[in-house]
Amino acid sequence: MGRRCLRVSRKMALRGLKVIDCATLFAGPLAATVLGDFGADVVKVEHPKGDPARSHGYAKDGVGLWWKMLGRNKRCVTLNLSTPEGQRIFRELAREADVVIESFRPGTFERWGLTYEVLSRENPGLILARVTGFGQKGPYKNRPGFGTLAESMSGFAHVTGQPDGPPTLPPFGLADGIAALATACAILIALRAREATGRGQVVDLAIIEPILTMLGPQPTVYDQLGIVQQRSGNRSVNNAPRNTYRTRDGRWVAISTSAQNVAERVMKLVGHPEFIQESWFATGRGRAEHADELDEVVSRWIAERTQDEVIKEFEKAGAAVAPIYDISDIMRDPQYQALESITTVDDPELGPVKMQNVLFRLSETPGEIRWPGPKLGEHNREVYAALGLDERDLKELSAKGVV
Repeated sequence: MGRRCLRVSRKMALRGLKVIDCATLFAGPLAATVLGDFGADVVKVEHPKGDPARSHGYAKDGVGLWWKMLGRNKRCVTLNLSTPEGQRIFRELAREADVVIESFRPGTFERWGLTYEVLSRENPGLILARVTGFGQKGPYKNRPGFGTLAESMSGFAHVTGQPDGPPTLPPFGLADGIAALATACAILIALRAREATGRGQVVDLAIIEPILTMLGPQPTVYDQLGIVQQRSGNRSVNNAPRNTYRTRDGRWVAISTSAQNVAERVMKLVGHPEFIQESWFATGRGRAEHADELDEVVSRWIAERTQDEVIKEFEKAGAAVAPIYDISDIMRDPQYQALESITTVDDPELGPVKMQNVLFRLSETPGEIRWPGPKLGEHNREVYAALGLDERDLKELSAKGVV
């Protein structure tokens, strides 16, 4: 899995697709990672100082661990796009590319002479994916844009947390991750359109939008009923019982009763079938309005049993339950092991490294992790040689701060 082999299996769906990833941090680069996992030739263009993701989060012996996952399946080159020579080299790279992914503040690519009009003049089939916090237009377009701001402005933080507590942000890049998947999807849609028209186009993705879509019907509910959803902790406004519950051995489980028949099974299991006869129990919304009553009997039953006992009894009853896992639990879980959700990749700096596998399984064109995140500028010679630059050229460009 971790061999430094640039050959791509003929069975990989995106074999032959050439992608330039000059985005920074997470949303744009993760979209490129997804494409690379399924065979795209991704060239990561970084400033000579390196992408900030290389030093983000935990490190071992000075080697950034997040980068190993984010930079996998990418060939890494350095290039200073703020210099005229860097811009010229970038245009040469883009001339042969199918996709360019960038995440600079709106107007930056234009200031560098790298507009879509310029890039597409010699490559009319190019897809330019622009991933920014607030999109390419509007009053906020020039604001710094990070996932945290999207989680705040999308309504996510407002509905997350306990009713009497503050709005709560996720402790990881949720909005960036959702935006990355949306970007990868948008690129594939644009490529499909290119098959029909022969022309590329610009993808304008604002990180504030995909996470808003994930929040469900809130805009429609507000439009039609004037209701603003409030924080409800781990409860749902749409059904109950739905919460996290502590077991006798101090561990936790979560249950969901989105389906009516599952809600009925839960109440029978915990010894209170009489609730099922209540008129309000017949709808998820009605059950949510009586969440205190339902949680009381469910939590009492769960508190009398260990986590293993609770899961065993729920499974026997055909009710939905899951343990609350930390990452150590995930690494040991037999279902994740059966799916090979966590895989081991050989890394020349760290040795064997475990990380998330490719996102999904395809029966005929599976994805693959061919190598983890490379060193800064590791592929300069290889990539730039294809543009006619030799060792002496690279030394001169390095001395000028271009690569």
